[in-house]
Amino acid sequence: MRALLQRVLEAGVAVNREKTTEIGPGLLVLLGVGKSDNEQTCRALASKVARLRIFDDKEGKMNLSLLDTHGSALVVSQFTLYADTRKGLRPSFTDAGEPDRAKELYERFASELGYLGIPTRTGVFGARMQVNLVNNGPVTIILEE
Repeated sequence: MRALLQRVLEAGVAVNREKTTEIGPGLLVLLGVGKSDNEQTCRALASKVARLRIFDDKEGKMNLSLLDTHGSALVVSQFTLYADTRKGLRPSFTDAGEPDRAKELYERFASELGYLGIPTRTGVFGARMQVNLVNNGPVTIILEE
């Protein structure tokens, strides 16, 4: 499972230019599900995302987590995080999870964040989405579990 985290002041998703969801301060989580991922992977990555200390404390140091700041998460499916570009110029996605299983684990990951106390919204799995964000920092982190 791969996640690209962006610390945001706000983020939102639209489908066909119609806004479907939005959050205020927190994290935009672009989530890719791999072939070997499972429920344990979801729990471990969600725990790391919720507890990762990438928010500024009063001294401006990254010492606070999403849990500490009471921020929200917007989770957006992103199978292209599994792009393999080692050969040629057209990416291969053979390491990405199959769509049905990926959707199940994507939803599980979002639920795990919710269980940890993070207000969580999701994009529309499988849809062509327009993702808007105001990156705060900018801070962008890649996690892999």
